[in-house]
Amino acid sequence: MQALLVIHNLLRWLILIFAIWTVLKALTGLAGNRLYTKADGQSNFFFMLGMDLQLLVGLALFFVGSWFERLKDLGANMKDANSRFFTLEHELMMIIAWILVHVGRVSVKKATTPRAKFRRTLIFFGLALLLILIGMPWPFREAISRPWFRGF
Repeated sequence: MQALLVIHNLLRWLILIFAIWTVLKALTGLAGNRLYTKADGQSNFFFMLGMDLQLLVGLALFFVGSWFERLKDLGANMKDANSRFFTLEHELMMIIAWILVHVGRVSVKKATTPRAKFRRTLIFFGLALLLILIGMPWPFREAISRPWFRGF
């Protein structure tokens, strides 16, 4: 279980790097009115791949850990900010972000002009990044804080 937490933590940083890379490439593409390149497609592919791996690790943590058991007493979980966050809010936001990334990737592939590709990248992947940032248990969020890096 501890190894899964370490992997989950490390993957979040990779996902943030890929997400920021993707959003910055979309912004510069729109601002510079440039062509959509293979590197632009690779950035959102790596973001999607990271999200897929993170989802698998997160689901393993949820079902192997005690969080799944806490669903039996949902009323009590809603009263405690930490339990509510880790049994409902975190999962919901991250699954919506995961869906946005996958729908966004398909939408970007279907777009016909570079401007449309960059715009769709910015919308879908930007919203996913925003949800990820909101749904992470940052150290400065009192009730749900987790350390920056979790080690063995």
